[in-house]
Amino acid sequence: MITIIQDWFRRYFSDPEVAILALLLFFGSALIFFFGDLLAPVVASVIIAYFLESIVGIMERKGAVRMAAVLVVFIAFMMLLLFAIFGLMPLLSRQFTQLFQQLPQMVGTGQNLLMSLPEHYPTFITASQVDDLMAGIRSELATWGQDLVTLSLSSLPGLLTLVIYVVLMPLLVFFFLKDKARILGWVTGYMPRARGLAAQVWSDVDLQIGNYVRGKFWEIMIVWIVSFVVFSLMGLKFAFLLGFAIGVSVVVPYVGAVLVTIPVAAVAFFQWGLSSEFLYLMIAYFVIQALDGTVLVPLLFSEVTNLHPIAIIVAVLVFGGLWGVLGAFFAIPLATLVQAVLIAWPRINGDTGNPPETAA
Repeated sequence: MITIIQDWFRRYFSDPEVAILALLLFFGSALIFFFGDLLAPVVASVIIAYFLESIVGIMERKGAVRMAAVLVVFIAFMMLLLFAIFGLMPLLSRQFTQLFQQLPQMVGTGQNLLMSLPEHYPTFITASQVDDLMAGIRSELATWGQDLVTLSLSSLPGLLTLVIYVVLMPLLVFFFLKDKARILGWVTGYMPRARGLAAQVWSDVDLQIGNYVRGKFWEIMIVWIVSFVVFSLMGLKFAFLLGFAIGVSVVVPYVGAVLVTIPVAAVAFFQWGLSSEFLYLMIAYFVIQALDGTVLVPLLFSEVTNLHPIAIIVAVLVFGGLWGVLGAFFAIPLATLVQAVLIAWPRINGDTGNPPETAA
């Protein structure tokens, strides 16, 4: 057994470039895992700068001076950020507060509906079961209310941290864009020279990650806006908040679409009941989800490596569990990185076999 392990280790780690790639992946993952909370504004700023760098690069290829391109892109980014903070966030917060205030009324409507079930279906459900269910729902709502009060009382430190991030992150983004060459030169100066395999893997992944981040941003915005417009035209309450929830749900493939269906159906049901309006809205909602999956996603992510649905779900569970929402958002590019490493790794050892199509 020991001999087998030694042979496997010699085969895949005897080359210096392979060992360096493994060390870079290990230390990079350990750094984010152990210091992710402390470095959150830095990591977020790097991601934003990476996204904006593509726009700066386009302007440079059109003949613009880099500093001028950086200033134009950064000013546009700041305007978008201020619009989100002072325009979108208050509206989202107001609709969320209104929805929470109407929860008791919704619970009352649901209770009346449940109390009528034993009369129509006494074989399947009894009045005592309905009472137990409603007691559990009231207890859960009371717990949520206490959690919200506790959160509001302890939110001052978090609010101060958020203010610091709002001030700090734009500065970091600006300097990451402005001094990109200097920062990259400083980082690569401390890296070993035998990093050809790492450079090859990054070259394979760079285009896919860039396309994924840009495509995911536009997917969120398009699904959000379309859902908001459709819900508003159909007269659904909290259309802006629910549209936002649907847009954000695309961050987590498959799972997000299932989870966001519950609040959409609940709000529509408590507003209209089992009526034609409820049926039409749910049809419109499922049409939006279908168009997103069959038209929008293939159009936006045509250059991203296809991964098997099992690989995507596993990646969401693993990276989401490690790094929360950020890990879930980057689950697919991280899975693509794993796939690129698995495909490139045997090549350096002389393997000539074709790699599997969905290695991740």
